[in-house]
Amino acid sequence: MKPSIAAKSNPDAFYLIDSSIYVFRGWHSMPASITDANGCPANATFGFIETLYQLISRRNPKLIACAYDESLATSARNDIYPDYKANRSAAPDDLKHQFKLCKAFSKAIGITSLASGRLEADDIIGSLAEIAQQQNTNTVIVSADKDLCQFVGVGDAVWDFARDTWMDARLIEKRFGVRPHQIADSLALTGDKVDNIPGIPGVGTATAARLLIKWGNLTALLDNLDKVPSMKFRGASRVAELLDTHADTIQLSRQLTGLIRDDSLSTNLSDYRLTPDEAAMDAVFEQLDFGDKRRQRWHNLLEKHRVEKQRATE
Repeated sequence: MKPSIAAKSNPDAFYLIDSSIYVFRGWHSMPASITDANGCPANATFGFIETLYQLISRRNPKLIACAYDESLATSARNDIYPDYKANRSAAPDDLKHQFKLCKAFSKAIGITSLASGRLEADDIIGSLAEIAQQQNTNTVIVSADKDLCQFVGVGDAVWDFARDTWMDARLIEKRFGVRPHQIADSLALTGDKVDNIPGIPGVGTATAARLLIKWGNLTALLDNLDKVPSMKFRGASRVAELLDTHADTIQLSRQLTGLIRDDSLSTNLSDYRLTPDEAAMDAVFEQLDFGDKRRQRWHNLLEKHRVEKQRATE
């Protein structure tokens, strides 16, 4: 029997949604003919809304937050490395409009919805995970992004919603060869083409894992470069030379792969409870041209959530 994942069965876990992934998923998977009340494209919005519906109905989270990306080309990481994510195109105007609709919807149904022009959704999620861990609250990071695995602590999990696969710290280590807290170091060594982060030529994930298992972290690794040639894997001497030659790149990349803490976030976990705003809901339902059945579906879900959470506290 496989060991259970603690966060999956914890009704008090804090659900942190990497929202942009699911907005893009809706944009690619839903018919482009879907529009809002003004005739503007709304396929990404409706896809994301359905994701939220399924998530809430299946998990009934007590604590929940949505993090959105709004910092492409303006994030603090661009100050460090101007070419960071330079390989990505800006979202088209139609999709930017839909991101606003998605955020308005998630806020209206009572989900704390967060974005920053300087920090990324990853930073918001990582900061909230840190806050929760400090208060002995498990987190479930809802994402398919491997970078977010670095924020998984004991009792936490990452949930790839589309595939319905879960990973805790044990499974993350099994999959990536390093522990969650070593993932940012691993990415600094290998680079990340998705985010245009430079890596060390000839150093892949397997080699990075060997180095980090031996030395624990980048600081210790770079302090012991003279001992790397004696490690028992093919090409160890060559890898030591590469690490020495590219030490500055490693240090630069490490600034890009780890958490930039968002100190503006509330540390009061009760602020992240699902608290619907009826007036805001009606407004966004109108904007999205929701029919009676679709509106009632959401009212029924949120009422069910309220009743079940009330019973849990009695």
